[in-house]
Amino acid sequence: MFCTRSRLGFIAAAIAGGLVAAATILTANSAAAPSLVEYITAICSEALRSSPPHEAPFLSDNVGAMTKMLVGMEIKPSGDVDYDFAAMMIPHHQGAIDMALAELRYGRNEQLRRMAQEIIVTQQQEIAAMRLAVGEAMPPSVPSPIESSPQPALPSPLAR
Repeated sequence: MFCTRSRLGFIAAAIAGGLVAAATILTANSAAAPSLVEYITAICSEALRSSPPHEAPFLSDNVGAMTKMLVGMEIKPSGDVDYDFAAMMIPHHQGAIDMALAELRYGRNEQLRRMAQEIIVTQQQEIAAMRLAVGEAMPPSVPSPIESSPQPALPSPLAR
């Protein structure tokens, strides 16, 4: 366990160092301000290059989820703090859903897979609650993203 924690600490420190280095490099060249996608690519490119080949699809899905999330969170203020909060938090929650889906696609740890399923359900509920709170119409119902195909409807016990 000590080795695992130590390794996780090292990885966290390396990621933090990479973030600081990428931010420093990107902000030093303010004449050509990078796009958000370029910024994320700079942060994640080393991790993707140095990852084992079997982990690349998982990391790629997560980079895509983070990019989509961060782009979605970049809003123009509306003057309504509550609306702006929901407008930023909805893509944030969707990012959590997308990352949880990547865990379900590629992960093997049953405890983490269960947590990923719970994240999907709770984040979908919170997205719906935020939309309702700011008066947005609810999108049409769709199957859960963790269902591979729609399940056939059971006959109603009242139908005869």
